[in-house]
Amino acid sequence: MSKLMSAIKVGPYEISHRVVLAPLTRMRAEEGAIPGPLMAKYYAQRTSKGGFLIGEATIAAENGNGYLGAPGLFNDSQIAGWKLVTDAVHAKGGKIFLQLYHAGRQSNKDVQPAGSIPVGPSEVLHGGVAYTTEGWVANTPNRALTIAEIEGLVESFRAAAKRGVAAGFDGVEIHGANGYLFDQFLQDGSNKRTDIYGGSFENRARFLLDVTKAVISVWGSDKVAVRVGPSGNWGDMSDSNPEGLFTYVAQQLAPLNLAYLHLIEPRIAGNIEDETKDQAPVASQLIRKHYKGLIIAAGGFNGDSAEAILNAGDADLVAFGRHFIANPDLPERLRNKQPLNDYDRPSFFGGTDVGYTDYPTYSEAKAA
Repeated sequence: MSKLMSAIKVGPYEISHRVVLAPLTRMRAEEGAIPGPLMAKYYAQRTSKGGFLIGEATIAAENGNGYLGAPGLFNDSQIAGWKLVTDAVHAKGGKIFLQLYHAGRQSNKDVQPAGSIPVGPSEVLHGGVAYTTEGWVANTPNRALTIAEIEGLVESFRAAAKRGVAAGFDGVEIHGANGYLFDQFLQDGSNKRTDIYGGSFENRARFLLDVTKAVISVWGSDKVAVRVGPSGNWGDMSDSNPEGLFTYVAQQLAPLNLAYLHLIEPRIAGNIEDETKDQAPVASQLIRKHYKGLIIAAGGFNGDSAEAILNAGDADLVAFGRHFIANPDLPERLRNKQPLNDYDRPSFFGGTDVGYTDYPTYSEAKAA
């Protein structure tokens, strides 16, 4: 019996298998950061009966974007577009969590309101790119947030979580990885603050924990999750003691009784598999010692390696990104050990239905 294909309870929900659609930034939202019918079709295609999906990174505050075409829930006008998505998923018997994010310093003034300067925990020069009307461009050097602004962002996430209820989501995941704002606060390569949000593990984790508790106040703990990337260096991220830091974060999240903790394995840099890191998953193995709740592992998995990490007990579900992009029926293909479509990397970010909703299922490909 395949553990990957066995049922599991995620929060209050009965999930029929453990193949999860990872949150994937595809940048197909319409003007106003509003999801449209194309996005609804994309998520519906990747929904299986009893399946679990995590929506793409969704902007929680007006100044939180780093990518033209990313969807938002920072104002009420975006609710109806997301309702198209959640209705499409529910119609096929799936569950979907909203992923809320803030890009922080990973941004450019051209995707900021009124061309304002991106924000972060500290003014630290860094590389990285944002996506604007000019395509991929260098990030604009950021300014440091004030304490009042940080407190305001906590309330922005609480408000976005409430809109998620209205939009019909089944829960919320807070994106604390990939070099975005929460990650910038967590890691000391980007956080040089000397106030209550900098220095110690406790201070650097404060913003993430405050937002997590704010979202729990809306949804209840069993419908809230957090994503982190231990040892992730995407976006010029670094920390002097990553093992200690992320162990602390896991220990602080554990008593909150979350739906799950979502971990990104460091063998993936952005969306590129790091060929120098031919290794077994290490993030989940570390965190499992300190976190006994549900863990979703992500990062470079195939059917065999997913089965292996589940059987080892280091994770409970596995999120697939690139393979789920190219194979809308991925759970069935893995169940039946069918060959997978190749993915087209150039169409990952932005564009049309090409490389988005035009990948065939196994039966469609066979019939063609």
